Amino acid sequence: MAPRVAACTLCHGAQGRATNQGYFPRIAGKPEGYLFNQLVNFRDGRRSYAPMAYLLRNLDDAYLREMAAYFSRQQLPYPAPQTVDAPAAMLARGDQLVRRGDAALGSPACVQCHGDRMTGVAPSVPGLLGLPRDYLNGQLGAWQNGLRKARAPDCMAHTAAQLAPVDVAAVSAWLSSQPLPADSTPAAALPGPLPMPCGGLGE
Repeated sequence: MAPRVAACTLCHGAQGRATNQGYFPRIAGKPEGYLFNQLVNFRDGRRSYAPMAYLLRNLDDAYLREMAAYFSRQQLPYPAPQTVDAPAAMLARGDQLVRRGDAALGSPACVQCHGDRMTGVAPSVPGLLGLPRDYLNGQLGAWQNGLRKARAPDCMAHTAAQLAPVDVAAVSAWLSSQPLPADSTPAAALPGPLPMPCGGLGE
């Protein structure tokens, strides 16, 4: 599979490891179901990015599953955290939103879906640590303005809509400032019931 996904590595880095700078996300080690769902979303127009749509437009589900399986098996070291200078108040707000949520806003804690260690949950929930700050900001913004979509009910669109710009910045700063735990593999199961129905987890 490695020669067949060489085009992917031009943006996502060798073996999909990327860096924690810029906009392109790491795909190495992400849950297989999540990677498959995103490839389908790009191909079918739920996610909007012309180069990805072009690369995937003629690939069937079986081939996309092979690609997802390949990148999910790439368990590689992570770089040091990207964000090192965020204000303490911003980090405290980000920590609150990630770990406890904000009931007044109707915003669930990120850990309820992405796992206690924030390294994702098999088979379909991605980890959020080790991603570039700009990428995290961009994706939350895309959920808010409808440029990124998932199968209904779109739980991330609902969650992102509750966040003010200052909260988006706080979440992105906190996530991009955290080191990866020693075990960075996705958790085997969710920590508890989902806080809301989420169609994006299905295949």
